[in-house]
Parts: sequence; structure tokens; C-alpha cells
Amino acid sequence: MRFDLADHFLCSICGKEHQGPVTDWAYKLPDAVWALPDEERAEKAKFTEDLCQLGERYFIRGILPIPLIGTSDDFAWGAWAEVKWPIFQQYLKLFDKDGSAEPRVEGLLANKLPGYANSIAMPILIQFEDPKSRPSMHCRAEDKSRLAREQRAGIDQARYHEILEAISIR
Repeated sequence: MRFDLADHFLCSICGKEHQGPVTDWAYKLPDAVWALPDEERAEKAKFTEDLCQLGERYFIRGILPIPLIGTSDDFAWGAWAEVKWPIFQQYLKLFDKDGSAEPRVEGLLANKLPGYANSIAMPILIQFEDPKSRPSMHCRAEDKSRLAREQRAGIDQARYHEILEAISIR
């Protein structure tokens, strides 16, 4: 069976249409930061493409992969995780280094993923990676949510297309 990937998409970051398969969907900011009015966001939040601080709240951007069954590809959510200050500090120290040998750290998913009820604030584990890669995010072993089940087992073509519909890609 051939896994039919979508052949074009509207980018969530730049807003332009791109050719090629949709194998990821990224968020510019954590939902709590994005929800702020522009002026308030500019005043209260400090952020780059990889790091964000909102008052005493700290976020790092990572990749939450979902395997596409029958392929060597993943559908990757480019999402944010809220972490405690010591973890944020640790990531800052490792940002330009290889952190892949570090133990996984705890965080909370900071974006609501379409098609996954209750994904916002879901406890996750974060694995720091090499300096060229964003951290990977993993659902906890005891997590029984749909997101966790699909991250472990993968998704079929029908579910892939449901996700595309949920993020408004046709």
C-alpha cells in the first residue's frame, strides 16, 4: 500500500503555499504567548525561534514526531514545551552543544494540537539533541492519550488526512 502524502501546503510560519508533502506543522509561539494582544506580547514576552519567556514562564521549541505507518517518514509537530527555570537554564548551556547524551527532562506541551483533545499542558519528556536539531518531545510511557498512542504506533493514511483537515490543509 502506498502512503499518499499531500502534495502542497500553506505554511503556518510564512503564510505562503509550498509544493511538496506536508510532513510537519509548526507553531510560532506557545499558545499562552500567541493569545496575547500584539502590544502586550511585545511588552511582556521575550522570544526567538527556539526560546520564549513570559514573565516567570519558560518555553523551548521542539519536535514531536508521529511515525507514518509504512514509510520511513514522520509527521512532526513543531511545538513548544513549558519547562521549569532549571531546565530552561540547562538548555541555554547546551544550546550550541550536543545534548543528546543528556537524560530526558520534563515539560508540558504548550500548544493545543488539532485532532488531539487535551494536548495542551500534557506532560511530556524532552530529549535535547545536537546543535543542529531542535529537542525531540515524547509522550510519557504511562500516557494513554490518542497522541501518545499514535506517537508509539504511528498513524495510517486516513489519520494523516484527518490531521491535514484539522490544520486546514487540503
